Amino acid sequence: MRLKSLITTLAATAVSALVAGSVSAQEYVFKLHHMLGAQAPAQTNMLEPWAAKVEENSGGKVKIEIYPSMTLGGTPPELVQQARDGVVDIIWTVNGYTPGQFPRTEVFELPGVYLNDIEATNLAMYDMFDEFLADDYKGLHPLWLHVHAGQAIMTVDKEVRSPADVDGMKIRIPTRTGAWVIEALGASPIAMPVPEVPAALSKKVVDATLLPWEIIPPLKLQNQIQYFIEGADQTRFGTTTFQVSMNQAKWDSLPDDIKAAFNDASGRDWWGEVAKVWRGGDDFGIKMAEDAGRTHIMLNEDETQAFIDTLTPVQERWIEEVTGKGMDGSGLVNTAKELIEKNSM
Repeated sequence: MRLKSLITTLAATAVSALVAGSVSAQEYVFKLHHMLGAQAPAQTNMLEPWAAKVEENSGGKVKIEIYPSMTLGGTPPELVQQARDGVVDIIWTVNGYTPGQFPRTEVFELPGVYLNDIEATNLAMYDMFDEFLADDYKGLHPLWLHVHAGQAIMTVDKEVRSPADVDGMKIRIPTRTGAWVIEALGASPIAMPVPEVPAALSKKVVDATLLPWEIIPPLKLQNQIQYFIEGADQTRFGTTTFQVSMNQAKWDSLPDDIKAAFNDASGRDWWGEVAKVWRGGDDFGIKMAEDAGRTHIMLNEDETQAFIDTLTPVQERWIEEVTGKGMDGSGLVNTAKELIEKNSM
């Protein structure tokens, strides 16, 4: 009996030691909050692999808990403030949900600056960040930035082949630069976070939305949209910038090895890799719409140029506004274009 009791005690001690070791190994637990569902490609193909890489780099010291669909409370436009206030540790969000707070980074959203190259644009943001963009992110420590495949036109029931076809429509967009695009086309911008889009389309609160194809599957937009329109060679009419950022005080409190775990998972190569996730998701999304019998329109070169010409004032409007606030608007546009071109080679 004594031998059996000893074996039982040793076994219990070993289990306790394993459990304690597992708990103590994860010394740093971070909450990552975002607005899309758990099955959205942004989570499954981007946030989850990145989090796993950070955890691996840390040797098991880090655990990143992902909270989708605003499950920690609030609305998508509140994500930036949640991170700044330390309510959550890390966010993934659309910069444009908080208008005016990231004016320098907006340069990459402009039609004519962004055309269709996600990877070159992400890498250009990386190359510009320290010198040109960092002042946008007070109270935050950006881990990485990215764009999506760009604003394509999705209409409930109207075929669009020219700017005149858009005139008078009500179109959803989350960003102020996107609103300027819609205004330049003679339509009315309606601001709303992306989770609200399906209901707005089905109730005809809006006639159309500007979004990439990637969002079709998670929102089931093939059920509300008949026409999916983009320019020649996948040209888009601007894009949206995103960030994955940590609360600055939280970052400052971390030891160097934990910072290195994040930095090594979030370097320049990752900014480029994220582009492949969004391009793959975009291709998958439009195929789903086509398979559902919806109409995918790729404009010819002349039709595309008509849109580009109509949207030229958006760039000029942005330059004038940010220059009036003490920023070098023309310099930002020119540098962004040069670096996108350089990174596309």
